[in-house]
Amino acid sequence: MERLEGFAGITVAGHRGYKSRYPENTLLAFRAALDYGADMLEFDLHLSKDGEVVVIHDDSVDRTTNGSGLVRDFTLEELKALDAGGWFSDAFRGLEIPTLRELCGLIGGYPGVLLNVEIKKGPDAMRTADLAIGQLKEFGLLPRCAFTCFDAEVLAYIHDKYGFRTQGFPGQLMTNFVPGEQGTYSKMWAVGIPMELLNADIVREFEGMGIQAWCYCPDRIEQVRYALECGARLLTVNELEPAMRLRKESEMAGSIHKDA
Repeated sequence: MERLEGFAGITVAGHRGYKSRYPENTLLAFRAALDYGADMLEFDLHLSKDGEVVVIHDDSVDRTTNGSGLVRDFTLEELKALDAGGWFSDAFRGLEIPTLRELCGLIGGYPGVLLNVEIKKGPDAMRTADLAIGQLKEFGLLPRCAFTCFDAEVLAYIHDKYGFRTQGFPGQLMTNFVPGEQGTYSKMWAVGIPMELLNADIVREFEGMGIQAWCYCPDRIEQVRYALECGARLLTVNELEPAMRLRKESEMAGSIHKDA
């Protein structure tokens, strides 16, 4: 698969699942995004104290659970005992931090969905990448994956060791970024551009280097339109409705034009 494409040239990725409406990085949020029609799931991986790959964004559990401390200082059993939903709403109290294996099991029921696998920065990042890749291989999901990290060393490690698709970021947003023709950009298949940096010039610049231009997170209809006008064709969003609505309108317009 040389290029990730969605309908009408728009690929929509659910950021940490359906982040705006459900507790992020929970199986419920991922299932909701898939059922809504997202083409891709973006999710974040850390390692527990006992070496289990778990799906959580921050390096600590403080923001998205009722616990406190670093993820890497908890065993999987201890992480599973935390409430990963109540912080968002009482309606979601009791949700758990999922493991990557649990997420892979869910994804297995949705053939064709793409995966943006973010390895979080930190001392365990390389090991997390190795374990995650092994598990994704077990489930037959590697062909659907692009791997991302804000640490250029981790990105280069995945690129050089495995030869997988990698998605990085503009250099000023990455740690350990290496400039030059043989530097970090040469190891990137795609780039994630935040809305505050997105414009047509930066899209052309990256595409001129053979790097696909993605963006995050256009959550309002005017932001979606702007992102597409700039040339971004993969949109990672917290709120799926505007991007999905615009895509449906594009499909309908294309069908009418074809019929005419």
